[in-house]
Amino acid sequence: MPLLANRHTSHRQLWLGIACLVLGQWTLSLLDTAGKLLAQSGYHVVMIAWMRYSLNTVLMAVTLAPWYRRRTGKSILSSHRPRLQVFRALLLLVSTLVFFSVLRIVPLAEGTAMNFCAPLVVLAVSPWLLGEKSYPSRWLAVAIGFIGMLVVMRPGGGISPAGVALGAASAVIFAGVSVLSRKANKTDPPLVTLFYGGLVGMIASSAAVPFFWVAHMPTIREWLILASTGVTSTIGHYFVNSAYKHAEASMLTPFFYLQIISAASMGWLVFGQLPDALTGIGIAVICASGAGIAIVEHRRAHRAALA
Repeated sequence: MPLLANRHTSHRQLWLGIACLVLGQWTLSLLDTAGKLLAQSGYHVVMIAWMRYSLNTVLMAVTLAPWYRRRTGKSILSSHRPRLQVFRALLLLVSTLVFFSVLRIVPLAEGTAMNFCAPLVVLAVSPWLLGEKSYPSRWLAVAIGFIGMLVVMRPGGGISPAGVALGAASAVIFAGVSVLSRKANKTDPPLVTLFYGGLVGMIASSAAVPFFWVAHMPTIREWLILASTGVTSTIGHYFVNSAYKHAEASMLTPFFYLQIISAASMGWLVFGQLPDALTGIGIAVICASGAGIAIVEHRRAHRAALA
């Protein structure tokens, strides 16, 4: 009976983790939608990022920081590797600026799909940067994902050369953020990494935003959209982080790719944009390669644990 009870609890925790992940990823699609709306309305991406990071940091300072101190007795800024946290946070800010620039000129589904190549880039560089063992299955997944990326970015596919260049740069930069996140989370709790990302992003964007400020009084609608970026980023990242409390990363990774459904849905509902058939195939190839290798990695880790 205890074994059955533990198994039931394990399944329940797994599904709770999946639910948190999907809810978090779909909330972050709302953030991407707001960023695209504001960028198309003429707001500079630095101004959008400044609002997003400022509100995000204030919300975390009011909610997560006090809770973290009560729970651990430490400041949420207490880090074993503060320099790494600051560098990762600055690269995250660059990633945000580049990705918002992508969304300004690329449909939401295609922009999201190109960013999904980041985990495949991490797989490719992990033997050298993370000291992880290389497997033929990983290289096969990277190759298949790259083919899907080429289909999405193909000439005449509706994405401008600038969008292609920015999309590729966004994937590479986000892969760098992922590598640094893995290094940071080996010594610091994820909430510390999350707070550093918001705080450093707020400080750096505050220093830059006067040079990119738009001399335009936002309408009530635009103020609400601006404010929503801080709310959706806080809620989205909170749910994503909560997912890892309930389930292993290897079990959750395939479900990351469900975000393409929310991205395509928001692109259609808000912007009237849907990928064409060939682009849809490319997106499916990228998602299949990422989800497939995640399943293979989970089974490999499970066999290793049994051994």
